[in-house]
Amino acid sequence: MERHTLSAIVENRFGVLVRVAGMLSGRGFNIETLNVGPTHVPTLSRITATVIADEHALDRCVRALGKLVNVITVEDYTGVEHVARELVVVKVSADKRTRSEIIELADLFRAKIIDVSPASLIIEFTGNEGKASAFLGLIEPYGILELARTGQVALARGEGANARAASSDDGQS
Repeated sequence: MERHTLSAIVENRFGVLVRVAGMLSGRGFNIETLNVGPTHVPTLSRITATVIADEHALDRCVRALGKLVNVITVEDYTGVEHVARELVVVKVSADKRTRSEIIELADLFRAKIIDVSPASLIIEFTGNEGKASAFLGLIEPYGILELARTGQVALARGEGANARAASSDDGQS
């Protein structure tokens, strides 16, 4: 079993996210992260999902996703040059004694302090999943009060032609 990052371009219509998530979970894949947002084309959205699956089952699923109504393309970025980022917003306990240490740590990771209160800091971090986990591991001893993570968003490098893809009009079965 391997971790896979899938990216689907879909029509921005009611129920598409439910159908895509249902297809993945219905085939027994645990969705680790799921992110959806608009693209530069107002009528389209990008769904990025990370799942754990074996190659054979995932290939069948990518083809099936490509055949769903309102799905334009589906790409598996596994083994493909791509850029992936995640947004982390974390509220950390911070008093007069620890505040400067936490700020230094945030600076080291190029994170931004976006809110300050007498008892806490809210920090925004953007980076790859490994750096996000490393950052959170170092912040955790100070006391994480709340945490929100977006999950990955990803794009293939260059022209993206190396991604394994399926689309609703490619004739694959």
